[in-house]
Amino acid sequence: MIASRLPLLFAALAALMLSPLRAAVEIGRPAPDFALTDLDGQSRHLSDFKGKVVVLEWNNPDCPIVHKHYDSGNIPGLQKAAAADGVVWLLINSGAPGKEGGDYSSDQIKAWLRQRGSAPTAYLRDPTGAVGHLYEAKTTPHMFVITAAGTLAYDGAIDSISSTDQADIPRAVNYVKAALAEVEAGQPVAKATSRPYGCSVKY
Repeated sequence: MIASRLPLLFAALAALMLSPLRAAVEIGRPAPDFALTDLDGQSRHLSDFKGKVVVLEWNNPDCPIVHKHYDSGNIPGLQKAAAADGVVWLLINSGAPGKEGGDYSSDQIKAWLRQRGSAPTAYLRDPTGAVGHLYEAKTTPHMFVITAAGTLAYDGAIDSISSTDQADIPRAVNYVKAALAEVEAGQPVAKATSRPYGCSVKY
């Protein structure tokens, strides 16, 4: 009985040994490349922006925490300041079809961004959740900062106060703003990781 199963066991072991183990994204290591479609149907690759600092922001238009940072102008203001410094800002929506935030049309998303003065480089759709899982994005927002050399410099929350109250924004330490300043200055990011807060990504 055991002997008859040996070929299957050896085959399974060989497949396990040959299959690459996917490590989670790590600070200081290359950020994994990906391709997603923007609101105009254009394919965008992370590698298209090689040589530029990139911010990845997971987004869900229905999330109260997202509303906190957008309705207050906090994230749109940061996007505009970053763009003025040549930073690429990519919003990613990994909401699955039929789940919260996952069924908006391109026109609806454009209107949502326009109403809040948002200025991302692109808004990307990830309906299968492949890129969200690749980066282990947990919340909306979940923020990542990637250096011009393509390495991950920051992974975590937008700031230090996990609440829905806009009044907390001025009192919070904005981790992304600090990370961008340190990256631009060629310095290591002092607070390279933090626990992201917000709504869970609706895979």
